[in-house]
Amino acid sequence: MSKNMKGNYSHSIDAKGRVIIPSKIRDILGREFVMTLSFEDCIYLYSQEEWDNFTDRLRGIGNKTEAARNIRRFFQANARDAEIDTQGRTLIPAEFRDELGIDKEVVIIGNGEKAEIWNKATWDALNERPELTKESIKKALEESDIDFF
Repeated sequence: MSKNMKGNYSHSIDAKGRVIIPSKIRDILGREFVMTLSFEDCIYLYSQEEWDNFTDRLRGIGNKTEAARNIRRFFQANARDAEIDTQGRTLIPAEFRDELGIDKEVVIIGNGEKAEIWNKATWDALNERPELTKESIKKALEESDIDFF
């Protein structure tokens, strides 16, 4: 059974494009893991086990439609094997940093089976959206089938 990643951590990118991965996230990711661009303007980090689960689900969508092929291409073409060095850092590829405007400050969040790396400004703007207020989240939960309370 996989462990859930959680938490919210602010970190800086060093001059070589490396970032410290928080120890609680590192412990779940393992020394070697997979990172890929997401469609949400962040980088997804998966343990090797979770990446294998994710790619199994990608294969499950098949190849019959152009949309399915594009989805599979997007995640697979943007995937990179990554590792954590002895200082707890990993290198964010230059093309990822350029694509997402990551140059200094990032936020690393745990999101269940994966972690995410966000440009701090993008993360802050996302969290200012009205649908992400506590009241909006509470209302969405109350209207859903999720028995949260």
